[in-house]
Amino acid sequence: MRGFPLTLLAAAAAALVAGCGSDGGSASLPRLSAATPGTLNACTDLASRLNLANTVIRTAEQVPAGSLTVAGQPVRAHCRVTGAMNQRTSAVDGNSYAIGFEMRLPQDWNGRFFYQANGGLDGSVLTAVGPVGGGGPLNHALAQGFAVISSDAGHAAALGPNFGIDPQARLDYGYQAVGTLTPMAKQLIAAAYGRAPDRSYIGGCSNGGRHAMVAASRYADQYDGVLVGNPGYRLPLAAIANMAGVRVYNALASTANDPATGFTLAERALVSNAVLARCDALDGATDGLVQDITACQAAFNLSRDVPTCTGSRDGSCLTEAQKSGIAGLFTGARTASGRSIYRSFPYDAGLATSGWAGWKYSNSLTRDPGAVGIVWQVPPEPVAGFNATAFALTADLDGMLDKVAATNATYTESAMSFMLPPNVDDLGTLKQRGAKMMVYHGTSDPIFSSDDTDAWYEALTRRHGTQAADFARYYRVPGMNHCSGGPATEQFDMLTPLVNWVEQGQAPGAVTATARGAGNAGGVNADVPGGWSAQRSRPLCPYPQVARYLGSGDVESAANFACR
Repeated sequence: MRGFPLTLLAAAAAALVAGCGSDGGSASLPRLSAATPGTLNACTDLASRLNLANTVIRTAEQVPAGSLTVAGQPVRAHCRVTGAMNQRTSAVDGNSYAIGFEMRLPQDWNGRFFYQANGGLDGSVLTAVGPVGGGGPLNHALAQGFAVISSDAGHAAALGPNFGIDPQARLDYGYQAVGTLTPMAKQLIAAAYGRAPDRSYIGGCSNGGRHAMVAASRYADQYDGVLVGNPGYRLPLAAIANMAGVRVYNALASTANDPATGFTLAERALVSNAVLARCDALDGATDGLVQDITACQAAFNLSRDVPTCTGSRDGSCLTEAQKSGIAGLFTGARTASGRSIYRSFPYDAGLATSGWAGWKYSNSLTRDPGAVGIVWQVPPEPVAGFNATAFALTADLDGMLDKVAATNATYTESAMSFMLPPNVDDLGTLKQRGAKMMVYHGTSDPIFSSDDTDAWYEALTRRHGTQAADFARYYRVPGMNHCSGGPATEQFDMLTPLVNWVEQGQAPGAVTATARGAGNAGGVNADVPGGWSAQRSRPLCPYPQVARYLGSGDVESAANFACR
């Protein structure tokens, strides 16, 4: 069986979450008290009130209610503060660096702090609103009354991946920016409201999910709630695997140097439809969603279930070479010497989307090479003359694996250290404090595999046994691509149930998610099939439970499905 079967361990995990909806708490774990509201009592004079080491406050301004909107709704009045920490000139590359940030402090505060962990290579201070999870959110942490910080993780976007030449910039990007900004943000909140936050949360998706997962391990004493989306927690390996993948697609291409013609849109739709034919009904409803993704990997066989071409490629079949190459990537990319690079990917219904294709055929030739070659390798590739496409298609994959794990006198911490959570399955500090963690991952994510997150949660369960589900829960999002999109119900709020778990002891069960069809206030998801209701809803279930149809009632409504 390809991928991860529903093992005895997973069955045990099912028993742990069978009582979802009860308080779900272990008597041996503490329960944290609820945050209490407050009122902003300082804004434009914050710079004069603060004397923070290595910190410059650049602006502090009042933002009237309605100046910022979320899903068309006005955001409450707040104070916007911008600044930077640890300004310096690099002795290695001569560039200027600082950890830039923005904080938004609501006039009517809920007593909570939210660290907005941003994605990609960072480099930009995005609007500090705080994600709640899923695509096209209808609200944000700021709209809910949190004080929110956003940062560039210690470098400017104009540098691209070249910030990786500076050793400290690498470390700030990996984890130290979060560690540096967190205590400063809490001091800034204390100056603005007269007291520090009662409860602190961190969340993000993609690299932001990685940041959050790293914080759960490195800064567990600082955060009470951790929201992790589609985590690239082994990001260097995923990027190398993505470059290994584009080589396969390029070799299969019908048009030279166009990897998208190695596995075309019509062929990807063919495979997704074959997956649905085998797996759609496993949850009791034939509705275009594969809820039981684990059982699907046993039910679907690419070689058997997709026609083999006997003539030219026309979108109705795959050649033997395509089947072999594509199956190898879904099983898990390997180097020429046979070394496993990353993890398997599940076959799912979300392959025929622009989001899936963008990561496989474009980002693999543009984003991944610079990140691996310049940000993570030791030594980095020379910046002058670096050719991203040539690196992606020709550089030695075994050498990449060795170099992202290497150190030298200049780069004393490897990427496999500064990017990954240390002891990722040991969250004892988080657990014993009474803090909680919620994780979600789209099963059609083309860059970070939900199989990898499955494996992490199973390892967490092995480590913490019956207490794992008392502080950490994981949700797969059927059909969702990378953080959003795909034929999926991928609009949901996991921050609210996380707060209720942390502060009220209400362990989360099913989380209702909706499709973003026509008229959706959070933005329409173009991947929603035309045959679905624009408001289709489904329960997202704590792993390894699966949303199963109850046998009667409208299949467009989550009310007629249950997590089992």
